[in-house]
Amino acid sequence: MHFYQIIVGSEILNRRRADRHFDFLSEALLQRGEKLYATFIVEDDRNLIERVFALVKSDPESLMFSFGGIGSTPDDLTREIAAKVFTGKPLKCHGEAKRRILEQFGEEAYPHRIRMAELPEGAQLLDNPVNNVPGFSIAGRFFFVPGFPQMAHPMVLQALETLLPDARPLYRKTFTALTSENDLIEMMRQVPEAIDLSSLPAFCGSRRIAVISLGGRQRELVDRWYERFLAFMEERGIDWVEGDRHDDPGLCDPEN
Repeated sequence: MHFYQIIVGSEILNRRRADRHFDFLSEALLQRGEKLYATFIVEDDRNLIERVFALVKSDPESLMFSFGGIGSTPDDLTREIAAKVFTGKPLKCHGEAKRRILEQFGEEAYPHRIRMAELPEGAQLLDNPVNNVPGFSIAGRFFFVPGFPQMAHPMVLQALETLLPDARPLYRKTFTALTSENDLIEMMRQVPEAIDLSSLPAFCGSRRIAVISLGGRQRELVDRWYERFLAFMEERGIDWVEGDRHDDPGLCDPEN
């Protein structure tokens, strides 16, 4: 699956609010052996939001979490645009969403809050632990939650528990090679696609180093390629240490 994150809100881009969604979602996915494919932070601009949603829809492997813009103020455009892009139909009053909003606010739901019950046709609800106004999903792939982290994050976790009930982090092994990553490219090219390969170059004082990480769902496969990497370096006289040691002062000491 290609996990997309859309954060809707001019207040993030103009720094009136600090983003709290990227770190949350990226970490929640990593804990389940997945990672973000792309993240967009977009203004409250109708055309821009529509183009980004259309891009996500065009990817047959896409699964999206959209944060913000599902309220009832004039700049809340997400519900309407989601209906247009993902269903091709106008918004429709969702009976259960309406019931929850009325239960929470009573007559104070009118005339504005009740509009949050207007959702894309066929939408499924996500529970809101704060004020009972639900988020929603379309086709089990596209999830829409509020901008408030206290509301949004429990909804995302609810969705992930359904999508990835048995998920666990990738098995991963990491080492720091005391050489330029250029010296390891020949070996990197041999690593199969089933292995999640990461190479992060760094300077350690005047010394070039590279942190190599191998991850995967098959422990035996990761171990095998880890050992092959070590054998490759041994043949070429390249020193290495276990783990990510790019910020270890002792490693950067020329006498070590």
